[in-house]
Amino acid sequence: MDAGDTDFKPLTREEAQKLRKTSPSLSPWWVVAGQLVVGVVVAGIAWAFTGRSNIAWSAFYGALAVVIPAALFARGLTSKVSSMNPGAAVLGFFLWELVKMGLTVAMLFMAPRLIENLSWPALLVGLIVTMKVYWGVLWFKPKRSTTRPT
Repeated sequence: MDAGDTDFKPLTREEAQKLRKTSPSLSPWWVVAGQLVVGVVVAGIAWAFTGRSNIAWSAFYGALAVVIPAALFARGLTSKVSSMNPGAAVLGFFLWELVKMGLTVAMLFMAPRLIENLSWPALLVGLIVTMKVYWGVLWFKPKRSTTRPT
């Protein structure tokens, strides 16, 4: 047994509630909403720079190839089944991540059929920029309060 193990003290109910208030969690729906906003902005910028609607639609479709699977993933993770017990939560996470990846790949395969005069570079820019929203959300996440539970 390590010396640090003897210093461990579980939180009381009140301490845990206070900790949750001072360190709020981030809803996955905020991430999805942020991705959608960024996708619309990227498509708008693509259209503004090129003046070509197929470039804007390609960029927007790339963003949708991230947003739609992410929304499905968030829905799956926030369902009651996923919060029943830790085992169900882990299994649900892996299952929904697999669904998310499969749907993204399927959407990319469908892109040439759905977008007339598809621009792969624009689609990839929309996809990558939208995917990186996760890092921006972490950057703008509410900071932890400096108050510590007693």
